[in-house]
Amino acid sequence: MSEARKTPLHRMHESRGARMVPFAGYEMPLNYPAGIMKEHLHTRSAAGLFDVSHMGQVVIRPKSGRIEDAAAALERLIPMDVIGLGEGRQRYGLFTNDAGGILDDLMFAHLGDHLFVVVNAACKADDIAHLEAGLGESCTVEPLERGLIALQGPQAETALARLAPDVSLMRFMDVREIDIKGIDALVARSGYTGEDGFEISVPVSAAHDLTDWLLAFPEVEMIGLGARDSLRLEAGLCLYGHDIDATTTPVEAALEWAIQPARRSGGARAGGFPGAEVILQQIAGGAERRRVGLLPEGRAPMREGTELFAAEDGPSDGPSIGRITSGGFGPSLNAPVAMGYVAIEHAAPGTRVFASLRGKMLPATVAKMPFIRPGYKRR
Repeated sequence: MSEARKTPLHRMHESRGARMVPFAGYEMPLNYPAGIMKEHLHTRSAAGLFDVSHMGQVVIRPKSGRIEDAAAALERLIPMDVIGLGEGRQRYGLFTNDAGGILDDLMFAHLGDHLFVVVNAACKADDIAHLEAGLGESCTVEPLERGLIALQGPQAETALARLAPDVSLMRFMDVREIDIKGIDALVARSGYTGEDGFEISVPVSAAHDLTDWLLAFPEVEMIGLGARDSLRLEAGLCLYGHDIDATTTPVEAALEWAIQPARRSGGARAGGFPGAEVILQQIAGGAERRRVGLLPEGRAPMREGTELFAAEDGPSDGPSIGRITSGGFGPSLNAPVAMGYVAIEHAAPGTRVFASLRGKMLPATVAKMPFIRPGYKRR
């Protein structure tokens, strides 16, 4: 752990009694003294503050000065509609490989004269190299060293609006440059918990001040990685390297919703991204497996790697039909939840499957995701 990198808020985590763990090359807070369960429920009912400064933040500037050129260049790497993205808006995206697999997932925003991209911490070195190789002729790719703070929950707007009233005018997936008590902040109305909230990029030197101001409000509490994972699982959101990776396609991962009509067969700019032939064929005809939600019966969580079978007899009745990629206890549901991949003939909601758990075959039901109702502010 001594070799792990530290975020700008590292000392604050330690001063608040955080349990620190290695994660994606950083030393990060797993939880605080209140514990994962209380942190999770606090975020669902009030506002949780997350340090996500380990994520990669990147600016893409077109050498021509035309933002359309940067958008067209990025479209050569991702199957999303970048050209059609309005100024001050952002989208979820996927880097894909030639086999249609997912190299990473990301967020990208249109900020007038440049694009702003946020990538996963564990992949950011590879992602930046991928961007430089793919865009270098037409764009400059500038990695940023800034703090990144996520404020999530139904009272997130109430808290942040005390410092910056204009955030109340923002809707889900809006991005704005906002002055927060003299801090030059880039604020996105988004997050990865299924709740309303904001992700706030600030200079490293300002990260402590902003965090202190927010934590002074009674509705705001610090939240660690443990609750961040259970929150995103209840929201049916993928964790890269677990639920999606270079061997899973967007269609297998049930992420084809993120591929806009312009990039699909028959669209204005169909294809032209890595793995297009595989991905577009799967959009039209389906894939052999599918990421699904799972509701285990009973109270025992079903963890990542657990094999799934079609019949209660398990392996003696036939081969595995899939496996769990994320699983745990859902505090909001007061029950275990999971997601994983199953053969397409077993992917319909309501299908009963069986998990091999500690020598026993335990039932679970395929369920629609998200497991909770999202709280995004769309209007």
